[in-house]
This record gives sequence, C-alpha cells and structure tokens, in this order.
Amino acid sequence: MFIISTYKKYIEDFDLNLLQCTFLGMGHNGVVYLLPDGKVIKVCFTEHSCRGEYYILNKVNGNKYFPKVYGMNGNYMIRDYVGGISLRDYIKEYGFNKELGSKLILLLEEFDKLKFTKRDIRCKDIFVEPDGNLRIIDPKKSFSRERDFPRHLSKGLEKLGVLEEFMEILKEKRPEKYKKWSKKIYEYLDSIQ
Repeated sequence: MFIISTYKKYIEDFDLNLLQCTFLGMGHNGVVYLLPDGKVIKVCFTEHSCRGEYYILNKVNGNKYFPKVYGMNGNYMIRDYVGGISLRDYIKEYGFNKELGSKLILLLEEFDKLKFTKRDIRCKDIFVEPDGNLRIIDPKKSFSRERDFPRHLSKGLEKLGVLEEFMEILKEKRPEKYKKWSKKIYEYLDSIQ
C-alpha cells in the first residue's frame, strides 16, 4: 500500500460517504468522484486495473500532463482533479487548429521522454483544460504494451474529421515523425474500414 500522509484517512479507512461527493463519470475501468477537498477518488472495478493505473501515475508523478496521485488501497486511489473537457468534445465544439495539433505532438513526445513503450492515447482520455493545457486522465499499459505510433489517437482524429490537419502539422513540425508514423497510421485505418 502506498500512502501520502495528507490522504491517509481516505486510503486507510475509506469511511467516506460517496453521497457527499460529486459523481464525475464512469469509464471502462471505474467510477470517479470529486471529494469535498477538490481531489478525486477513483474506484476501479478491479484491483488489478487500479494497481496498473496507479503504477503509471506514481511513476510520472509531478509531470505536467498527468494528475498527481496521493495513494491507493485495493481498488481505489486518490488523485488530483483534471478540469476541462475531453479532446473529442473540445474538437466538436471549438474545432481543430495548429496550436492544438502542436500541443498533441508535444504530448506524444513526452511519452518518449517518459520511456513509455505505448506511444498512444485515446481522444477521450486527453483533456483540454480551461487554460489550454492538455492532461491525461486514464493512462493504460504505458509501460507494458508495445506501440510505436499513435494508433488510437489517429483513429479518434479520423472520426472527428481532423486527422489530415494533424498530419499536415506533424509533417511541418516533425517531418521525421511524419515519415515514421504516416504509413503505419494509414495502413491501420485502411485495415479497420
């Protein structure tokens, strides 16, 4: 068990009445509630998935793209709240532009710096905060799955009709990445149609 003293009461006792918390959402791995102090508690459906996500968040603790994690026990963890809206919803509402594309490229490059073996993330797991910064809410298998191109991200951008814009920005800003990724991205998209 990993404990940071500030959240020891939540982690050890879990005597918290979730009716006093604000429901934020539910995904494939669990349910997230906003705690009265502004942090969140994520209750995972399995201890295994909680341990896997906590491992990633703890390893990158302090990185600007990820919420700080404070502790876990069994199938729940305490972490920072991530505001804003999902990349998917952001693009639907505000569109896609060069600035956002550049931020996505920097995010993917951060995965390299963090030595992730999975260099991919889904659009629904990237949040655009009110200040325009990007944050990841649900990292999965970043150190255990091998993927050397942004497969899920590309699929999501394609569904939103902005993949070509992203690829043009990538080609301009990082031609070596464009060359490395473009064939894999288009082959993958062709294979799922």
